Amino acid sequence: MGEAIGQSLSLAVGVALSPVPIIAVILMLVTPRARTNGPAFVIGWLLGLALVGTIILLIAEPSEASDNGQPATWVDILKLMLGALLVLVALKQWRARPHAGVEPTAPKWMGAIERFTPAKSLGAGVALAAANPKNLLLAVGAAAGIAQTGIAGGEQAVAYAVFAVIGTVGVATPVAIYFALGDRSGRILDALKRWMSHNNAVIMAVLCVVIGAKLIGDAIAGFSA
Repeated sequence: MGEAIGQSLSLAVGVALSPVPIIAVILMLVTPRARTNGPAFVIGWLLGLALVGTIILLIAEPSEASDNGQPATWVDILKLMLGALLVLVALKQWRARPHAGVEPTAPKWMGAIERFTPAKSLGAGVALAAANPKNLLLAVGAAAGIAQTGIAGGEQAVAYAVFAVIGTVGVATPVAIYFALGDRSGRILDALKRWMSHNNAVIMAVLCVVIGAKLIGDAIAGFSA
């Protein structure tokens, strides 16, 4: 199981460092419903990651993801495709980065966050975790890599749970700061939001190209094994 966790660790960090969802949860924490909406978003995020992992692990049963103790070819092909897609996402993000002195534009849906109910916050967490292209590619890659090790189903579930928990640290941190510091958290969270907003594209580009290269490298190593 250690190998499976190791396979997905870097991908989990890539999920955790997701600027837009972190900004979204910070905005929730300055609304009157902060104490319910913040935790609801984090729970939704975790559920979204769990949903993707459950689907992939059910499709990629150990007998299909590992051939006689060796990784199945289709998993390496999937990693190669996911890696290539992440590199394309990185290029898109890099080209879309704001120029010096230009204020980045926030997604339109963020303007409605102050009107979110706990249910909408939960749904937003699920959507941003499971439907966001970058996170979806990383979660699929992590689940496929775990399945590729050929360990038992229960161990796969534990390994993916570790991935999901680490991948939730990014959105959970502002909520933890809010509950730990109360009103004193405002300045810290505002500074974090501003930094994330201005560096969103660069962070995404670097993460995607590094992790995409890792997946491509893993796939090439698998083909030559």
